Amino acid sequence: MDYAATLLSKLPGASKRDHGSGRLLDTLSAYLPDEQIRMVAEAYEFGAAAHEGQTRKTGEPYITHPVAVAQELAEMRLDAEAIAAALLHDVVEDTEATLDTIREKFGDDVALVVDGVSKLDQIQFRSRAEAQAESFRKMMLAMIEDIRVILVKLADRLHNMKTLGAMPSEKKKRIARETLDIYAPIANRLGINRMKVELEDLGFRHLYPMRYRVIAKALKRSKGSQRQIVKRISEEFGSALANEGIEADVIGREKHLYSIYRKMAEKKRLLNDVVDVYGFRIIVDDVSTCYQVLGIVHGLHKPMPGRFKDYVAIPRINGYQSLHTTLFGPKGLPLEVQIRTRHMDRVAEAGVASHWQYKAEDKEDATPQRRAREWLANLAELQQEGSSEEFLESVKVDLFPDKIYVFTPKGDIMPLPKGATAVDFGYAVHTDVGNRTVAAKVDRRLVPLRTPLSNGETVEIITSRGAKPNPNWLTFVRTAKARTAIRQYMKNLRSTESIDLGRRLLDRSLKDLESSLRKIGKVRMNEALDELGLNNTAELFEQIGLGERLAPLTARFLLGKKESEEDEPDKASLVIAGTEGMVVSYAKCCHPIPGDPVMGYLSTGRGVVIHRNSCGNLINFRKQPEKWLAVDWEKNVDREFSSLIHIDSHNKPGVLAEVAATIADSDSNIEQVEVLGRHEDVSMLSFLLQVRDRKHLAEILRNVRKMPNVIRVSRECA
Repeated sequence: MDYAATLLSKLPGASKRDHGSGRLLDTLSAYLPDEQIRMVAEAYEFGAAAHEGQTRKTGEPYITHPVAVAQELAEMRLDAEAIAAALLHDVVEDTEATLDTIREKFGDDVALVVDGVSKLDQIQFRSRAEAQAESFRKMMLAMIEDIRVILVKLADRLHNMKTLGAMPSEKKKRIARETLDIYAPIANRLGINRMKVELEDLGFRHLYPMRYRVIAKALKRSKGSQRQIVKRISEEFGSALANEGIEADVIGREKHLYSIYRKMAEKKRLLNDVVDVYGFRIIVDDVSTCYQVLGIVHGLHKPMPGRFKDYVAIPRINGYQSLHTTLFGPKGLPLEVQIRTRHMDRVAEAGVASHWQYKAEDKEDATPQRRAREWLANLAELQQEGSSEEFLESVKVDLFPDKIYVFTPKGDIMPLPKGATAVDFGYAVHTDVGNRTVAAKVDRRLVPLRTPLSNGETVEIITSRGAKPNPNWLTFVRTAKARTAIRQYMKNLRSTESIDLGRRLLDRSLKDLESSLRKIGKVRMNEALDELGLNNTAELFEQIGLGERLAPLTARFLLGKKESEEDEPDKASLVIAGTEGMVVSYAKCCHPIPGDPVMGYLSTGRGVVIHRNSCGNLINFRKQPEKWLAVDWEKNVDREFSSLIHIDSHNKPGVLAEVAATIADSDSNIEQVEVLGRHEDVSMLSFLLQVRDRKHLAEILRNVRKMPNVIRVSRECA
């Protein structure tokens, strides 16, 4: 204690500065050696000098903020580098000091954390949302390298929230919303309950000030009577445990306002119903005693059915462990009881920081540290592709803690978000397993892949070597990992397909001009790539396949022909089989099917869109004849296509079912049905069907036309 005070007095300029640094150094002296405290004191002096003359909105000297942030972390017993980084976290952003100076004076670790926490004010962004997302992404990536980044950021946000009163109303609400959406869930994900509770209550207070005041008032009003009940029940629990020879601490739990508000909103409960729930925490020495205590409290008061949760055997995703039970107390009052060991209690309050003394390579299993590392490894995968906004949305999906726990066939526990499906489970096991998923068994029964999983189920994924992700999976997957992996696969697939299509289109155009890619040769191709500013032929083919560059014009360019030199093609430029994938699509305005005379339109970014020659929309394309493409079907096309038919029928009960049955008997699947209108006794219906070709469609139309209640049937006009 004396050392800290002496050290502070010896620093240059110390006589005119303190700002809470004395208290900070006192806290540090309880667990850090003297040489590390000296480094922190030097960081304080450097930061105080850099921020000299700057004040906060509250009117206090600016250095009070970094000192308060460092104090939060010191109370969590973080190391000297983290405390120094907290003291310096704003100097790069707000003063003349550079990151290189910090690296030189305080080392690489401190510089990495400071850089991770700094905002990206120097970069120009298109919007506030993009700037916020990119800043968040940078912070999360730095956090993957060093988790202290997020601990400094959380402490920074907590102090900012405590002093938010000086901000304008709009800014207050924006910062409070961001805190509830991102920072409180991160604190929860890392198991730092103390910080999570404070962030939530402060965010709630500034985002919904009126609701906050109403709940705070109700809680204050009920505290008087609650205190007596809590005291009586705590004594009852204490004496029952003492009679069994169990040493335990029984604590009446304080409710925090945001959890009361959330419970009211989610469970549609009245304020009095939520406020009148009494909470108790019983802390014992070991795990076996936890279960013994559970039996004792169940003997004192009847447990509510379905309200017992064993987070000791199956910890929460953030490493939290405890037994939860709800009892019928005196006069039917609900009593919520948490039973845990002292070690579990430390973890519950400080999470990842409770094991700060354990290093990654230590053999002791620090559960929150291990789970945090697993989550960070998952983040490293997520960030590899996509925009910053996509990354932010993906991470937010993983931050909210409503989890279910399912089992692998070997009995391993797999935590997933509520509503997760078998596909999410596949990707949670491994990205390759998710990509090759073809079917799933839940408790040994085959289920559709989109089936939401429930707690305690055993899930088995059936894979196939040639299987690929289905774009439709994006409509029902819940985890960020699954969504990111599917999108990434689709991007790669689209790129591969567009390169293949571009090569075919260019070769076809060259053949129309009595040449070919082989005849062009490498020398001329490299010259052309240089002139076009492209790196390789794959880039050129991809641009052609996506419609960003026209194959006929590129072919003339490669051959050195001018655009005015006409060479009429006498053959189709592209033969399609219906299996080209994402870069050949079929227009929804006219629904072309094999056997229809068709043409292709090169749409920028989408590749080739196939239309029927009779499509009314082609009038719009006549202004750009260079984007037309002659197209023909392969002889044996092996897939189904969508086709739209219109039916006028008598308005009688059961007609729709009769028509659907006739279509099904014709070996066709109905994708969509729409009632277009009714006139007196006539109904007008629209069916979107799956058909193989024109012959198959003609057979369906013939069968429907024969029905007694059908007046008219026709294919939808293009």
